[in-house]
Amino acid sequence: MNTELFHFAARLRSLQTAKADNAALSRNPESEFNSLALNLFALQFKYNYAYQKICVARLRTPQTVEHWTQIPAVPTAAFKELELTSLAPDERTAVFHSSGTTEQKPSRHFHCAESLAVYEASLWQCFRPHFDDANEIIFLTPNPKAASHSSLVHMFEIIRQKMTLPESAFVGTIDAAGSWQVDFAVAIQQIKLSCNTDKPLTLLGTAFSFVHLLDYLSENNLSFSLPKNSRVMETGGYKNRSRILTKVELHELITERLGVSRENIHCEYGMSELSSQAYAASSGVFQFPPWARAQIISPETGREVAEGETGLIRILDLANVFSVAAIQTEDLGIRRSDGFELVGRAQLAEPRGCSLMTA
Repeated sequence: MNTELFHFAARLRSLQTAKADNAALSRNPESEFNSLALNLFALQFKYNYAYQKICVARLRTPQTVEHWTQIPAVPTAAFKELELTSLAPDERTAVFHSSGTTEQKPSRHFHCAESLAVYEASLWQCFRPHFDDANEIIFLTPNPKAASHSSLVHMFEIIRQKMTLPESAFVGTIDAAGSWQVDFAVAIQQIKLSCNTDKPLTLLGTAFSFVHLLDYLSENNLSFSLPKNSRVMETGGYKNRSRILTKVELHELITERLGVSRENIHCEYGMSELSSQAYAASSGVFQFPPWARAQIISPETGREVAEGETGLIRILDLANVFSVAAIQTEDLGIRRSDGFELVGRAQLAEPRGCSLMTA
């Protein structure tokens, strides 16, 4: 057991869950965040040997890096080929796989009990402000037993447990090809029950799952007016499995077929290689919690772009204690102050999205 990393994880969890400590991060975000990031970088350089080799090849070490923006970022594709973890094989109790087509080799993000505790604290602190008064939740995904390597399904299961809502249900299935599907009969039954009880309903799922559900409703001339204050959270990700809709088109269909107002449709941005998520409301601007930062990087210069310009999304997630904190994604974003507007996948990047997850 690596006591230094476990101590860092315990410290971070106290920052995530204690309001006073979170306020300290917010009062002086750069100096506090920078100190934590440099501390974690030194530990990951010391104990994550695959990452150490990458850093040395880039001539970046704890002795030369002075600011969190200089910490070497690992591309998400590297998680497919390398074991980017500080955990010994016998310490790994769970592994999350990236989503993608069945032909693709998935990324692997290894976890232990402590790293899952950090992950769960992170997801709950991010999710709760948007949905803390939910009365019933429908998850448009398979259940945890069917999709045990999905970080999204694990996230949904933790939400279900913490919300203690017995009416909540997973209504997704996995077909013979390994693709996620929605059990329309069960989903519609749950929606009707919510309408009959007049309790606000929250639907959570990938964009692909919502497209499947909405298309089914359209084909069968069905529409609902969900109870007041009902909400939707969509996580994106439907390439290669559906007609592609813009976010505006998707949200318009959600309003048309489910009766959920635009201001009650939320978007979540996350991936298996991360332990924190970003959320966007109707403004479309994603924000990470205080223990994570996003930069929009020019692929030509490797530098952060100016306000309003487009580049690749790079994330420094302190909750990635036992893997790699600095992640270079293949997603394009527009820099919006301290947040970003999601554009989509960069050209030539492999399609991915939780809706493509295999069991």
